[in-house]
Amino acid sequence: MNPLGTLSARHFDILHAIVQSYIDTGEPVASRVVARHHTLSAASIRNMMADLAEEGFLSQPHTSAGRIPTEKAFQSYAKTLAGSRIVQAEINRLQVELKRSPTVEDRIEKTSKLLTELTRQLGIAAAIPSEDQKLDQIELMLLPDRRVLIVVVTRDKMVRHKVVAVDDRLTQDELISIRNYINFNFHGWVLPAIHRELKRRFDLENAAYDDILKRVNLLYLKGMLDVGLAPQVYFDGVGNLIGLDLHLTRERMRELFRALEEKKRILDLLSRFLEQPHGELGIHVGLAEAHPSMSELSLIGIRLELGNGLDANVAVLGPMRMNYAKAVSAVLHVGRAFKSATV
Repeated sequence: MNPLGTLSARHFDILHAIVQSYIDTGEPVASRVVARHHTLSAASIRNMMADLAEEGFLSQPHTSAGRIPTEKAFQSYAKTLAGSRIVQAEINRLQVELKRSPTVEDRIEKTSKLLTELTRQLGIAAAIPSEDQKLDQIELMLLPDRRVLIVVVTRDKMVRHKVVAVDDRLTQDELISIRNYINFNFHGWVLPAIHRELKRRFDLENAAYDDILKRVNLLYLKGMLDVGLAPQVYFDGVGNLIGLDLHLTRERMRELFRALEEKKRILDLLSRFLEQPHGELGIHVGLAEAHPSMSELSLIGIRLELGNGLDANVAVLGPMRMNYAKAVSAVLHVGRAFKSATV
């Protein structure tokens, strides 16, 4: 018994050895298994395991069986890896690979694939824009049937495009004049400020006689600068969850895959469980709060502040029994490489 309810450093050494053994084998861990790698006797280890069970770190499925680590135990174990050594050469290698992708969207997608390749788990990368996005430039192209392709590039190098139909007949030269007006007057402005200033100019009395403002207003009313602030989310490796011993019924497994197909669900996961400051590793073991089918999954991720009105999340989703050391290393290295390649 541990009457004070406190655990020593040795208790946690034993606990983390139990967690590692359970990750390796998937079997309940007996005291004699731990004793093989420690100088303590099996009897001493049994006493310490009883203390750990009393504190909620271990459970025992059957009277004669070994112990199984709880979510609390996995959380403690995973946190020991948060200070993993960063290898600059690996960051540089990943950065070169990411820079081959020309846009932020391409790099986000590549980041999710790199995480999956490195961990064999589900890799997630998301770019989350804020209201502070600044305009870099717009491009306008005339299409058949009185349609116009609008391409908006923000300073964070995210590219958004839409096709709108216009009632008035416009020429490509007129579109070039609209493009030049916007790019000359509003390059580097935050988007809400551009909206306010354009509305102010449209309301001026002389605007009715200004041909260029008339043409600008024509496309503005069609949503020329309504680029939206929807996050860009990519995830790769959902198939890696197939065959894992997640103790799910067939219906619950279908629910899990349906949940992981929803980008909104992935974003909710990131926002709910990665609340740590920018640049700090976040680890959450057991995701039942997000969905019952995710009770045996863990999320390891990092939040990045990229500037220019853009934040990013880089994360790995996998089973509680995943290789945490590999997942932590991948998230830290890929995350920092992504930031270096993007800022």
